[in-house]
Amino acid sequence: MRPKSPRAPLPVALTQPSAGRVLLLAPHADDDVLGPGGTVCLHRDAGDPVKVVVLYNGVVGAPNDSYTPEAIAQLRREEARRGGAHLGLDDYEFFDYPEGHFPGPAEFEAASKRLRGILEEFKPDIVYAPWIGEYHLDHHIACRVIRAALGEVKYTGEAWGYEVWTPLIADRIVDITPVIERKKAALLEHASQLEHTDFVHKSLGLSAQRSLYLPKGALYGEAFCALADPASGRDKGSCGHE
Repeated sequence: MRPKSPRAPLPVALTQPSAGRVLLLAPHADDDVLGPGGTVCLHRDAGDPVKVVVLYNGVVGAPNDSYTPEAIAQLRREEARRGGAHLGLDDYEFFDYPEGHFPGPAEFEAASKRLRGILEEFKPDIVYAPWIGEYHLDHHIACRVIRAALGEVKYTGEAWGYEVWTPLIADRIVDITPVIERKKAALLEHASQLEHTDFVHKSLGLSAQRSLYLPKGALYGEAFCALADPASGRDKGSCGHE
């Protein structure tokens, strides 16, 4: 038997994602743009319904001490809707879970059950969520919760992991060059978070690197790896991580 090569395979290059109903799970308001924002914009331009679920309340992201937890949570919800409007997104649901901790079994099951309900009601053909190797705890937990929910409902559609904090080994790269200005405009709506970090510069820099795998002339891409094998709850090419 020929030994498996340790070299990473070349990802599939796409100019348009698969058509269908899309569920996007974002840990925080802004991750929906930072990770797959250009790709879901292409979905919307093609007429695909896209539902965005934001898992955490985002209060840790307060830019300064002048905000109450309630005020920053509300502001971040407003920023999410304004940002999403640039991409054609208008269907948002906010779970408002507290962030920055590893959930206990009861919390985990409650979140998974809630997502199962959305999966059963919305019936997506494609799911996007953070990939399992994300360093940020909230992102990692978001992936684990959606993988559990997908397994429980025996989901058979596409499920793709996206990157924000931690680059992944890509199975596919989507060319977002035609919509990059709209992604940039969406990111600029998250003014509270731009007080911390220039996410526009950092996100577009990663997208520029991803264009290395795209045909000549493409300038920006978004990378994805398979999220999980929904039927078993186990990874299906999860980029080498459990």
